[in-house]
Amino acid sequence: MKQKGTLSETINMLRTEEGYDEDFNLLDEHLEIKSKNEKLGPDEFTIDQVFRFEGESNPSDNAILYAITTSSGHKGVLVDGYGYSSGQVSDEMMNKLNAKRNRPISE
Repeated sequence: MKQKGTLSETINMLRTEEGYDEDFNLLDEHLEIKSKNEKLGPDEFTIDQVFRFEGESNPSDNAILYAITTSSGHKGVLVDGYGYSSGQVSDEMMNKLNAKRNRPISE
């Protein structure tokens, strides 16, 4: 699937056309689905698609959008910074989110 022009447009497309209706939060060693009070380790989800965004007015304003399916069948999105703005996560989670090894890049 091709990304829309903006981060919010792409999230909306994933929600309405693909059923990615959960919001994931990235914590040190796991993902969290707050609405379900559920925490997921790196082995409990699959990254289906990845979209990268760079701010037009500020190249350091970068974001990455992950479309994720959990082992229990929940589908949702995770938005994170990349480059200098990305957060601190465990090595195991970082390896799971690594673009070159574990996920398709959508353009």
